[in-house]
Amino acid sequence: MRLLFASLASVGHTYPLIPLAVAARDAGHEVHFATGTAVHEPLAANGLRPFRPGDAFYEVYAEDLEPELARLRPDLVVHEWGLPGAAVAARRAGIPGIWHGFGRMFPDGIGLERPTGNAEVVGRPHVDICPPSLQDRDFIATQRRIELRPVPFSPPGPLPDVAGRQSSRPLVYLTLGTAFGTPELLTTAIAGLATLGVEVVVAAGRVVPEELGDVPDGVTVGRWLPQAELLSHVDLVVHHGGSGTTLGALAVGVPQLMLPQGADQFANADAVSAAGAALRLLPHEVDVAAVAEQAGRLLPRHGGSEHHDAARALAGEIAAMPSPATVARHLPEYAATA
Repeated sequence: MRLLFASLASVGHTYPLIPLAVAARDAGHEVHFATGTAVHEPLAANGLRPFRPGDAFYEVYAEDLEPELARLRPDLVVHEWGLPGAAVAARRAGIPGIWHGFGRMFPDGIGLERPTGNAEVVGRPHVDICPPSLQDRDFIATQRRIELRPVPFSPPGPLPDVAGRQSSRPLVYLTLGTAFGTPELLTTAIAGLATLGVEVVVAAGRVVPEELGDVPDGVTVGRWLPQAELLSHVDLVVHHGGSGTTLGALAVGVPQLMLPQGADQFANADAVSAAGAALRLLPHEVDVAAVAEQAGRLLPRHGGSEHHDAARALAGEIAAMPSPATVARHLPEYAATA
């Protein structure tokens, strides 16, 4: 079967699709991936045949994809939630299509069109990588869902020396993602964490590490880190509340301190903190003392066992969800009914 995946050209929208695309490739399907060039490197490294449709650099519109559908004639289009244009193009071409989510169904007003409200492609099934206990209740009640275990993905890279470390101090991972980091917020978080006697690994992202100045002892700063591999070694994740980091931390049962900044991050922070696996600080609440206090509450030695228990319970729920290989085996069935 020939498959076409399509996503916005950003880490947060492309990476959640890669595990299923790789599993489909491994199952013997021919996989192509339509997206802007910014994310082509990891796609090409995994044999997913990336290409830039039309004039698309970030968003893909229906008119960008229509000639590519005529050229490739895929049997199924897997279009992520951020690309209603891809869904529309597939419908107009008479090609089956399914949505692919990147976390919880996002709220209105964050700059994306909700796929559940697009009248032209209403009723198509959704590959849903959010554990049901955290997913939006109305979405679960009204949509056709294909559950898929969220599998963290990041390109390979040098991992800080954490796997064989001898230190007894807790290890904290700090990231503000690829779009929302600022030197001011990172330095505030670092200063708060440094008071707790922990080791801190920082993924600075778009912030140049030199902008952070001299960091305290026990703090290691890198620009980009292999997050998927790093998460299994840490005791706490402090982050912006992006869906990828949120689900990645949950998958390994690690509690989180969430510092939401925009997009769907506030809704994610609300849901995970309500489930007991996280605490949150809103932008006006963030200062050195608040970061130290809330992060300290989440560390095991400070009595944060209830948060660890909640995180482990969600990890168990995620582990019980169908794997990418399982869902990939059923893609021909989904194509027949989409």
